[in-house]
Amino acid sequence: MSQIDGINIAVLAPVLIINLILIIVAVIDLIRIENTRGPKWLWAIVILFVNLIGPVLYFIVGRRND
Repeated sequence: MSQIDGINIAVLAPVLIINLILIIVAVIDLIRIENTRGPKWLWAIVILFVNLIGPVLYFIVGRRND
């Protein structure tokens, strides 16, 4: 039984680390950038509370590359 728990943690850990890195980078970018598509407060909520998809959506849709 302990081997199964070890496998789950080994599979889950990289996903959690990638998710945390994406959230941190997206929040830093949101603070630094002046213009976004939509209000910044809304993008902050999306980044923080929509796991894994939120930061990706911000970089694809929310960030304005003028």
